[in-house]
Amino acid sequence: MPKILIIEDEAAIRRVLVKILSEENDTYQVEEAEDGLVGIEKIRKDDYDLILCDIKMPKMDGVEVLEAVKKLKPEIPIVMISGHGDLDTAVNTMRLGAFDYISKPPDLNRLLNTVRIALDRKELVVENKMLKKKVSKNYEMIGDSEAIAKIKDMIDKVAPTDARVLIMGPNGTGKELVAHWLHQKSDRNKGPMIEVNCAAIPSELIESELFGHVKGAFTSAAKDRAGKFEAANGGTIFLDEIGDMSLSAQAKVLRALQESRIQRVGSDKDIKVNVRVIAATNKNLKKEIEEGKFREDLFHRLAVILIEVPSLNDRREDIPLLIEYFTEKISQEQGTTKKSFSSNAINLLQNYDWTGNIRELRNVVERLIILGGQEVSEADVKAFASK
Repeated sequence: MPKILIIEDEAAIRRVLVKILSEENDTYQVEEAEDGLVGIEKIRKDDYDLILCDIKMPKMDGVEVLEAVKKLKPEIPIVMISGHGDLDTAVNTMRLGAFDYISKPPDLNRLLNTVRIALDRKELVVENKMLKKKVSKNYEMIGDSEAIAKIKDMIDKVAPTDARVLIMGPNGTGKELVAHWLHQKSDRNKGPMIEVNCAAIPSELIESELFGHVKGAFTSAAKDRAGKFEAANGGTIFLDEIGDMSLSAQAKVLRALQESRIQRVGSDKDIKVNVRVIAATNKNLKKEIEEGKFREDLFHRLAVILIEVPSLNDRREDIPLLIEYFTEKISQEQGTTKKSFSSNAINLLQNYDWTGNIRELRNVVERLIILGGQEVSEADVKAFASK
């Protein structure tokens, strides 16, 4: 049952509103607050689906209530109640985030229609937030270990913010999965996620790749070209293996983080960008800093939130789940009947030294599915999974 809070200092108006809403086939649960301060205290302590709020009230007026609610619980729609002299203010409140306004004395049909539409919108907002929390199956993070549970919890806390994140861990542990989770669970998930493998781009081209270039900036620059930061505008840029980036490029990334502006190679024109930066590395950046290979100021800019992804050897309890997941996925990709793994085969795989981490485990599972029996046995593992 939708829960509605009426914040109104005139008792007669409150009674009218409660009567109208309560007689709507007992559809709504209605509560009252005689002024803004009482209303805000109720909102702090309880959850509401809709707020009806008068504009002119003692102690705390409707505009102040609206601003406070937008900070406390921005998903709750607020319908302002205006006297004839408050219409201009009522219109202004909609610019501040109010859903709508109704005039005094309230018209029955207008009030009920506005309430229904506002509650429908609230339901859509909640559904949209739930969808944002779901992550594409292409980037599932498999595991019930304590280490993975901590990472998932950290992602849920950090993703809705714009805080920069540095993901650290050995190659093949799934750092890119963490980056995708952060993006897909964020409010930027409708924007692009642009991935840049800093280790795969020659040092002389990394600045052009990140920031773009203008025609004639260098020999092969035949035309103007936007870089990855511009492509990621409104979304997320994922700088994978950032420890391999040149010091010159690091300086430009630092400026982009500090000023939210970039310059294309060969240009002195600033371009404003709105980008969330997530970076990852398999290197010990503190050691790189000591050796003069990485800027300390950039490290501190990137590592607002630090997430360390464990090696597969440090989360062996997740290996049975990973084997099951990869078996299902590989069978679907190849269009073959799903195979099973014997308990002895799984136990043997759990005790391997996985220097290549999850990436290596997937390759081994695929090899065993192709070469092993219908039920992959301990003998199959010994024969086909040797390092």
